[in-house]
Amino acid sequence: MTVRSKSGQTGTVREEIWVNSNNEVVKYNLAYINFRLCQSDNGRVLGYDNAHGHHERHFMGAKETSAFTTYADKSAGFYAEVNKLKEES
Repeated sequence: MTVRSKSGQTGTVREEIWVNSNNEVVKYNLAYINFRLCQSDNGRVLGYDNAHGHHERHFMGAKETSAFTTYADKSAGFYAEVNKLKEES
């Protein structure tokens, strides 16, 4: 999905979800990519994933451990952060 910020810059939101046979999310990757805002981490301004066996938050090239309750909560929080970043940039 293409995202346009207040200043007119465009970025991309990527959402990848892997589910098991019980329809439970076992792996996910949420990313907001905008090379004009962040040149490191392949342009990932903001992201959440569990690619390495634990939950991480990526922001402007830095990463930290992230709390996790449900995928729905994580996704909602991610999109709220993306909307805030759109307004600020």
